[in-house]
Formats: sequence, C-alpha cells, structure tokens
Amino acid sequence: MRSRIPLLLAPFLALLLAGCGIGGTAVERGDRDQILHVNLGVIPESLDPHLTTSVAGYTALSALLEGLVGEDPHDLSPVPGVAERWEISEDQLEYTFYLRENARWSNGDPVTSDDFLFSYQRMLSPALGAKYAYMLFPVKNAEAFYLGEVEDFSEVGFEAVDDRTLKIRLEHPTAYFLSLLNNACWWPVHPPTILAHGRIDEPATSWSRARNFIGNGPFALTEWEIGRPIRTEPNPHYWDAETVRLNGIVFHTIESLDTEERAFLSGQLHVTNNIPAGRINHYLENFPEILHSHPLFGVYFYRINVEHEPFNDPRVRRAISLAIDQEAIVSSVIQGHFEPALHFTPPTSEYVAEARIGFDVEKARELLAEAGYPNGEGFPPFDLLFNTQEAHRRIAEAIQQMLRTNLNIRVDLYNQEWQTFLASVASKNYHVARGSWIGDYLDPNSFLDLWITDGGNNNTGWSNPEYDELISKAARTADTKLRLDYFQQAEAILIEESPVIPIYHYMSNYLLRPSVKNWHSNRLDRHPFKYIYLDPEG
Repeated sequence: MRSRIPLLLAPFLALLLAGCGIGGTAVERGDRDQILHVNLGVIPESLDPHLTTSVAGYTALSALLEGLVGEDPHDLSPVPGVAERWEISEDQLEYTFYLRENARWSNGDPVTSDDFLFSYQRMLSPALGAKYAYMLFPVKNAEAFYLGEVEDFSEVGFEAVDDRTLKIRLEHPTAYFLSLLNNACWWPVHPPTILAHGRIDEPATSWSRARNFIGNGPFALTEWEIGRPIRTEPNPHYWDAETVRLNGIVFHTIESLDTEERAFLSGQLHVTNNIPAGRINHYLENFPEILHSHPLFGVYFYRINVEHEPFNDPRVRRAISLAIDQEAIVSSVIQGHFEPALHFTPPTSEYVAEARIGFDVEKARELLAEAGYPNGEGFPPFDLLFNTQEAHRRIAEAIQQMLRTNLNIRVDLYNQEWQTFLASVASKNYHVARGSWIGDYLDPNSFLDLWITDGGNNNTGWSNPEYDELISKAARTADTKLRLDYFQQAEAILIEESPVIPIYHYMSNYLLRPSVKNWHSNRLDRHPFKYIYLDPEG
C-alpha cells in the first residue's frame, strides 16, 4: 500500500508543491530576494581551503574561492576559472595557465600568479599540517619539498612567468590533472591576509573568520559563528559577476536528519543535505518531484586503528570484516537505496574492483582462532566510535550485534559530536571508527591513494610497501589498461589486510524545492553556485 502522508506534514507539502503558502518563511523570502538556503549537514571544521577535509567545508568554500579552472554545472568537466585558457605540452608534463586580467580578490586586489605560488608553498609546508598535501604530489619535486628533501621552493614545478602566466611542471603525466585542480587544496588564498594573521605555514589563525576572510569566488563571506549559519553575499569584484544571479547563500549546519527534514517542510531550506533512509520510499511514492536520488561517488566504511592490539594482526581485521553482513545492513538497517560495498572503491565506467569481501562467518571464526582467539575467548572488548547521528548509531548497533553473534566478541559504542570526532580520528584516539569518503574526482585513485603510508587522510597507522608501490606505479604510467591493473592489485591488498571495512556505496538522496534552478545531479554531488538562481513560479 502507498504510505499515507502524516497529517501534520501534508499542509507543508501541499504548499511546497503549489509554490506558494504562508508568507514569511525563509524559503519564500529567499525565492523573492534570491537568497538560497542550503544545509551542509555538519559544521565545517574550517573555512581554510588548505585545511578543510569535509564535504561541508568544500561546499561552503566553493562559493567563496575559485581555482585556475572551474566546473561545468552539468557534468563537472573543467572549464576556465581564474585562468581564461591553458596549454598542455605534447608530453603532458607542462601546463601553462593564462590568468584573467580582471580576476580580483573580494577586496579588489588583482589575483596574480604569485598568489597561486604562495598558496601552493603554504599547502606543501609540513608545519601547516595539510592532510591533502599529497594532492599536489604529481607536481615535480612537490613531494620532495613536503618531505624536506628539497628546501628551495623554486625547485618545485611551479613558475610565475609573469603576473598572469603560471607554469606547472609534473613528475609524470596525470590524466585527471585538470579535474584535480578543483579540489580546495589547489585554491588560492590571499597572501596579505594570511601574513597579517600569522606565518605562511601557521595553522588555525583568525584569517578565515568572517571579518577577515578575503576570497576570489563569486560570493563573499559575511557571517560565520559556530552554531550559526554561514552567510554570504555576491562578490562585486568577481570577474564573472554578471553570471551570478543569487543575492546570497545561507549555509545551515543541521546535523539531525529528522530536524533537517522538518526544516525543509516548514520552509526553512531550499535543499537538504540528506534525508532519513526510512523516508525515501515515502517521497518516492508520493512526492517524486522533490526527491533527488542518484549514485554518488562515495563509500561509507569503518577504519581500524592498526596501532592498537589486537588490530595489528591482519587476521583479526579480516575476521571482523568477514563477520559483517553488508547486505543485511543495507536491506534492514538503512532500508535500501544504497549498494552494499563488497569492495572499497565505488565502480566507474572503466573500473570495477575484482576483489570482494564477502560475508563468511565460518572463515571469520577460523581466522580469529588462528590469531589466538578461538570462539572469541580472550578477545579484548573494543570501542566503536561514530559521530552523533541516529543513522550512524543504528549501523553501529547492527555491527555490534553481528560481532557478538558471529565472533563472540564485545563491542562498546561511543558517539561524539562532529568536531570532537574529527579530532579523535585525526589523533588515532580510537579502536574502530566510522568513516566516509566522497571522491574528489571521478577516478579510482581518489579512493585508493587514501591508504598510502602516512597519507594525510589515512589515520589508521596501516602501511604496506607493496601497496604504496602499486599506487606509485599507477600514477607514473600513461597506459590506461596497466594503470587500472595496478589499482586492481592494490585493492586486493586493501581487502586482504582490511585496515578499512566498506559498508555501502552511497546514493545521494535529498529534497530539493522546485524553485531552485540550474541544480544538476552528478556523481560528485557538486553544484557550482554561480549558475544557480531561484524562480518562485517553480
């Protein structure tokens, strides 16, 4: 039977679909005044593009900053950004970018090649602690500078030929290089502002607060205080200001999915970040016009701290992985609309991982016994950490029960608020912790290079020289078939040693009001804000 609309929600949905209603809601005012209300889901850990690692941080910053290239709003293919054009050498090792003469920071200063050089040097400075520093390693000597093997930054493959010409020389051809430039770690920061609040490599200064922030994107930051929405207004100095139709964006930071849904239905949001899994069928059957559901290039997983015993034994990690039934979690706990993840990397048109985890309780018990814990005897209780959200709790409780039933081991559940949770994972103050990853570009490398030794986002303590070498070989070859084969071998090692346990591959499920225009679905779930506008008529 079709689910019935709860009486309390029916009026709101009727108003929503009619495009009109009681005056005075944030959405109605927003539609009239071109103010978009978006929920980020969590509070960004930073609005410093070189320090943020969350999707929430990226989303907010994508309105405030712009790199050398931008993204097409339909398919996210690289389009001119600060650089009006570029040239690529025949050997694909040198990129020359020609910056726009009218590119400006939000205070009116010109955006120059030296600004990008300053930003790249900052990103690669070890003292900054940028977890995404490895994203710049395709550049000649970038990794060597980061590791201290090269001390003179002028030896790194960046050159400001003049104020408006920037050359980047690579260590090896990188097929996805232009798409890589749309990661926030490649976006420029305003040098005078950085230096006015600290050293070039000093983290956590006050430069990114609203009263200090200088950006070069289509919008300027006007307000950001912890616990309050992030507010922006158009940047009048933006080179393409004529394209920008919104008069502002309000980024909300509502973590509870139920609260987020209520905010949408009561006219406080134009678009949600997510939707309770149990409500997807309701909207699918009753209001498909406002439900957006499409594959997302991402994975929900658990990371294991291999520096804690007994998790330093790969047999233990593999046993835990085999004792978790991903299909049952998807079908019963989160009620479908996701794909069980039997491998880590989500599939692409070119790559589908051959390695598989499988659900095999008998094999899991054998491995645990081999590791010295027959029937779970003597296995120490361990903590499973997740950030506060009901969906995460339900999945954690299901895993807790599976491991108790299948392996006779005790798991204690702990939840923390988002910022505290991030700090715990970063400092490896956990046994097993929830994780998620959305690809930065549509390539397996965006997932598999996470787990190289001492990778900025590894946070497991896991290291495997053979794995590192395969990822390095994949980066150095221009042979697509060979490159994908290296990834297959690396994924097989990742599954066998199990420093991470994939649970499901994401679908993007959210609610979007009909008044929001030029918002296009894509596998990275990115929506360049400069093209978006609001139409009260829907």
